[in-house]
Amino acid sequence: MHVLSVLSILILTSCLCDGRRSRGNGAEVFGLKTKTHYKPKSMFRMYTHGKDMEDSCTIELFQAHTLQSCSFNTSHPLVIIIHGWSMDGMIESWITRLASALKSTHENINIVVSDWLTLAQQHYPIAVQNTRVVGQEIARLLMWLEDLTQFPVGNAHLIGYSLGAHIAGFAGSNLAASGRILGRITGLDPAGPLFEGMSSTDRLSPDDARFVDAIHTFTQQHIGLSVGIRQPVAHYDFYPNGGSFQPGCHLHVQNLYAHLSQYGLMGFQQTVKCAHERAVHLFIDSLLNRDKQIMAYKCRDNKAFNKGVCLDCRKNRCNTLGYDIKKVRTNTSKRLYLKTRSIMPYKLNHFQFRIQLSTRFEKIDPSLTVKLTGTLEESETLPITLVKEVSGNKTHTFLITVDSDIGDLKMIHLTWEAGTLWTNMWSKVKTIMPWVSKEDGPQITISRIRVKAGETQQRTSFCAQSEDTVSLQPSEEKLFVRCDERREKPESVRSHG
Repeated sequence: MHVLSVLSILILTSCLCDGRRSRGNGAEVFGLKTKTHYKPKSMFRMYTHGKDMEDSCTIELFQAHTLQSCSFNTSHPLVIIIHGWSMDGMIESWITRLASALKSTHENINIVVSDWLTLAQQHYPIAVQNTRVVGQEIARLLMWLEDLTQFPVGNAHLIGYSLGAHIAGFAGSNLAASGRILGRITGLDPAGPLFEGMSSTDRLSPDDARFVDAIHTFTQQHIGLSVGIRQPVAHYDFYPNGGSFQPGCHLHVQNLYAHLSQYGLMGFQQTVKCAHERAVHLFIDSLLNRDKQIMAYKCRDNKAFNKGVCLDCRKNRCNTLGYDIKKVRTNTSKRLYLKTRSIMPYKLNHFQFRIQLSTRFEKIDPSLTVKLTGTLEESETLPITLVKEVSGNKTHTFLITVDSDIGDLKMIHLTWEAGTLWTNMWSKVKTIMPWVSKEDGPQITISRIRVKAGETQQRTSFCAQSEDTVSLQPSEEKLFVRCDERREKPESVRSHG
């Protein structure tokens, strides 16, 4: 296991970290008329739906005839996909999947891949230095397109993964130096090591385009470094599952064996990079599953989000993750949090629960579960994670997520799953003192449950089906219904009398 840990750190820091921008004194301004002899160090591949990237048409900088031969349409928006560091010098499969998803959902769009593999397949520090060159070349391409064809750079959307996210930022800052504003940049888990804490001129920042969004999926630290950048770098920064790691990516033996069987000796790398690349697949998911758009919520940190206190959509406090994000410029970066599934489609529905719990015992750590019944379907049994032990009379707030749309919430089944310790202890007490009643044992009292649905912003209060307050003992289940519906029942009965 120690060997796996060492290998993990080596791969994370040398293969997946994808670099840093070297410090610079600002953007370079290009005289395009004098650059017709310029030989770019990267390639621009025009994606054609249904074809592999190796068979794509190449747009050559300052060679106008290549625009026509590659069927570039100046009346359509442009998306440029920018990959990150490369270990094998091959175009990664996610690039084709992303390009295909874009084309299948937006037919009238130009898709270009910035192929800088020869500069990316280098040692980490060298690849980092090359990012400025690639960013400058993308800026050159866009300025040339605008000067030659009047294609506005504001219609360009740069999507950069890892080191490619910072490259997109370089392109945007170079354009800004010439008085042109890039339309949008999406950073997919922008690279962290040696970028963390750098000034806005040395990394992706909100200043690099009219609108910048970023998805952070692998900010878990190893020896003081994280693969993805932790700090906000956009107008809206999304932190799925806290942003540190992603469900389904943990380095368990079964995951490793599955990846080894699929990828051979590259299986270990595939397992380690799973969380880093999750940002890409979340973005692809937003294109392929348009009916399952993922909502995220502004919150100060992940701990507060897990308590369920941040499901508020007023004043642009929430937004949709992915391609269809609401493009609202903000003066400061907004951190948005959300939970996802481990597989596509990734969407989960978020509910905030507020339950007033009281107990006569000094401290109880109950394992509570809920089952939610909605107008469309019923959820599976879901565990409740209480941040604090139950003691005295307190209101507890927590987050519940459901992986399907259950409709409007109608009923809640709340159960105290008795732990072995409580069960054994109470059995012994009753054996020693058989006169002790059930009411004298461990129990919690519940008066009302308040629920807010994040996706619909609907608030509902739930009461016990037959009384104002109920006592819940280990292994016991109680049913809660909408308080207004419970009050209506006696009237309904009288009307039939």
